[in-house]
Amino acid sequence: MPTFAAPDGTQLAYRVIGEGDPLVCIPGGPTDSAYLGDLGGLSAYRQLILLDLRGTGRSAIPDDASSYRCDRLVDDVEALRKHLGLPRMDLLGHSAGTNIATQYAAAYPERVSKLALIGPSPRAVGVAITGETRRELAHLRKNEPWFPEAFAALQAITEGTGSDWEAVAPFFWGRWDAAAQQHHTAGRPRNQEAVAHFAADGAFTPERTRAALAACEAPVLLLTGEFDLNSPPVSAARFAEVFPDATLVVQPGAGHYPWFDDADWFVATTAAFLRG
Repeated sequence: MPTFAAPDGTQLAYRVIGEGDPLVCIPGGPTDSAYLGDLGGLSAYRQLILLDLRGTGRSAIPDDASSYRCDRLVDDVEALRKHLGLPRMDLLGHSAGTNIATQYAAAYPERVSKLALIGPSPRAVGVAITGETRRELAHLRKNEPWFPEAFAALQAITEGTGSDWEAVAPFFWGRWDAAAQQHHTAGRPRNQEAVAHFAADGAFTPERTRAALAACEAPVLLLTGEFDLNSPPVSAARFAEVFPDATLVVQPGAGHYPWFDDADWFVATTAAFLRG
């Protein structure tokens, strides 16, 4: 597994899958990139460069825990671009990783050719997702056998009276079968220090980020699932308004991991955008 040095000297690792033009991929979590797999077969069209965020997977634990902060992870992405020798790059982020990718595009708009935000988290641009929005979206799953218990947990979380995130997990997949449950277990963040520092004070400056993105001329794809409680379509639509050239796509029947729910649909849509 190849490695490179971050600006603070931390050794970071990445995986390379497929052939063709490179696509740098930033996982959510914060966690390592293993749960992304080959993004449902997107590696048949592009060479995927899948970063293990610092302190996860085979990337080293930094000496300074504050370097786990989202805005500081932007420096790791820029170091990876330089390491790869790419004057410009196509960039894909998933979930929390879209906050890193968004802030990277704000800081280095001239370095981004295309930007794909999958299951986009709009925190970096200050778009709030209300508990009411999440509960309304959750009701689309009311006929699922697991719905009563999962919705009760969701209602408690959104009202500030509960924290049983395991109980709401079924909402994040288009189908809550054995494969989805296995994927959920494998993809959970293991470095809780990285999780705790990711959104620390100063990690997000929404007004500054929104202003900077006005200079980002790269085409942007925001792809979210019809059932994605993390990235509801209505919130993703508001996120898309921030960019000068953005396309919002809602994948039918998908949750927060659209390449897992319908790989063919996801790959066809994402590959077409990247071909541009």
